[in-house]
Amino acid sequence: MATSKQAKHPFIESTPKNFSIGNAIKPKKDLTAIVRWPKCVQLQRKRAILLRKVKMPPALYQFHVTLDRMEAAQLFKFLLPYRPESTQEKKARILEEAENRMKGAEPKIAKKNTLVYGLDEVTKLVESKTAKLVVIAHDVHPVELVCWLPALCRRMQVPYCIIKGKARLGALVHKKNAAAVALKDVNSGDVSALSSLVASYESRFIANAEARKKWGF
Repeated sequence: MATSKQAKHPFIESTPKNFSIGNAIKPKKDLTAIVRWPKCVQLQRKRAILLRKVKMPPALYQFHVTLDRMEAAQLFKFLLPYRPESTQEKKARILEEAENRMKGAEPKIAKKNTLVYGLDEVTKLVESKTAKLVVIAHDVHPVELVCWLPALCRRMQVPYCIIKGKARLGALVHKKNAAAVALKDVNSGDVSALSSLVASYESRFIANAEARKKWGF
């Protein structure tokens, strides 16, 4: 009759591992469930769970309607020549102007159309109806900083669009992040390109009344 327990070989000794101090190394464990994450990480995860479970009002859901990848690439290609000068470029320009003044030459003051950034400056351009195009980031936190800006642009009939990535907007103006940027004037050669961009954005953002009434999940 066969036994259920297998018989041990007389020459093989059982040597269980000893995990006490100074002996065998303990195997790695998955500590994800018991790790005490930093407060900022906990808030990020709780916020992501809340956004998945709670219905978003239209004022917040409108920031999920953004330009696609190709349209965003076309927009950044258009805005790239209008980047403001960096700190190094400004320093070199001031140094060159100072050298020209020392030589007795008249300083060359050339007006350049550049992007305007900062919520206060962008708001002033929208309220005065002098902004040609306003670009808003979709991931500004807290969203209360920019949730009113699309409504203001529609009220003032200023064309606007929403793109993914505040860091991408910040890179345009030599900053880490930027909530919104605006274009006040464009060069004469870019008027037709701007008109085509504005026409494509108008039906999706300004004239899209259905998207402003849609609740998100």
